[in-house]
Amino acid sequence: MVLAIMDMGAPPPLWLLAPFALLILCIALGPLLAPQIWHRRYPLISLTLALGVVAYYLGILQNHAPLLASLEEYISFLSLIGSLFVVSGGIRIGVAGEATPFRNVIFLMIGGILANLLGTTGAAMLLIRPWIRMNRYRITGYHIVFFIFVVANVGGCLTPIGDPPLFLGYLRGVPFFWTLQHLWLEWIFVIGLILTVFYFFDRRNFARASITIQEKETAHESFQIEGWKNAFFLGVILLAVLIRGWGTPWFVSDGIMGMAALVSYRLTSPSIRQKNGFSLEPLLEVAWLFFGIFATLVPVIHLLTSSAHGLGRPTNLQYYWMTGSLSAFLDNAPTYLTFLTLALNLHEPVLHLFDQPEVARFAVEDPATLAAISLGAVFFGAATYIGNGPNLMIKSIADSSKIRTPSFFGYILRFSLPILIPILGLAGWILIR
Repeated sequence: MVLAIMDMGAPPPLWLLAPFALLILCIALGPLLAPQIWHRRYPLISLTLALGVVAYYLGILQNHAPLLASLEEYISFLSLIGSLFVVSGGIRIGVAGEATPFRNVIFLMIGGILANLLGTTGAAMLLIRPWIRMNRYRITGYHIVFFIFVVANVGGCLTPIGDPPLFLGYLRGVPFFWTLQHLWLEWIFVIGLILTVFYFFDRRNFARASITIQEKETAHESFQIEGWKNAFFLGVILLAVLIRGWGTPWFVSDGIMGMAALVSYRLTSPSIRQKNGFSLEPLLEVAWLFFGIFATLVPVIHLLTSSAHGLGRPTNLQYYWMTGSLSAFLDNAPTYLTFLTLALNLHEPVLHLFDQPEVARFAVEDPATLAAISLGAVFFGAATYIGNGPNLMIKSIADSSKIRTPSFFGYILRFSLPILIPILGLAGWILIR
């Protein structure tokens, strides 16, 4: 988050982008070409590529500030992801009734709404396990993909709590209810189209399922919530996120999240976590891989920030696509700040990111540009497994539940390019252009 707004000096050499590209290729191809080696060695691969970037910045550039900023971001990211993962793992939601296509659409819609109250990470971690259980007898990879589309990404664009880029905008001066006021139409349009496509996918899948399977789903469980006291700890975590905006040091906020997760883990009955199939393996995988991503991302953000002003004066549709394209593969929070900074500098008169009244003025005077940047950052986070923090966590949870999820490229080629990107392109053409 800090990387996109700090002065990091001259742009890095292009070859320093290689570790990030190699890590992405390893994440994409490792599980396909050498699954056993990858699952044993991915921590070492991630760490090795990260250390290459660290050595360059410390030994050659002698500039440790970007690395410290990235480490702070990584710790905050892992604190939020980890605490929500642990606490939500202590809540078991039983969903009554048959998992018909219509019921599944309603469930995803509720998840999309809840993402604005708990954040995309909180909603995803809370609902992914009941989503898997209610569709257990006919679940396929597309159930996981559309859950990522709606609950873990697109759903969270109506409040600053919904997604990290919007929260950063709020901290910089964008009014709290600005997102709800200016982004609701795009939210309804994109959510509606995604759920419509999902309904036809799911109706075909449901029709193929045997009557016996459908009866099993109906009798699977009744509506109930076990471990409901962990809702208190979810509230503590959300409060810890909010107080970051009140001048609280990052380590205090992260410490509160860690304590909430620890106390929740100690107080929750082991039987609930056992019923949820709870395991720390998905969290460990995300922790190792994103350590490498955050480290190797430093020169990428460095180059992006240094080159942003050479883009000229983009149109709103160009802001949307540029922010979205980079958010699909990079951390969408610094990408959002980079293009927000560019838009502020191109405003007449020039406005400044660190002046909250000036950012609030920009939100009022140029809401269309801010909307394009905000929507690009949030919506396109669903385009890849690494576009937003919860995506890879959801895949890991699904994999641990023995669900055949799409590979990295399979996700992009089978779902993002033919389904998500056309929907987002249509939304941009109609509502942003």
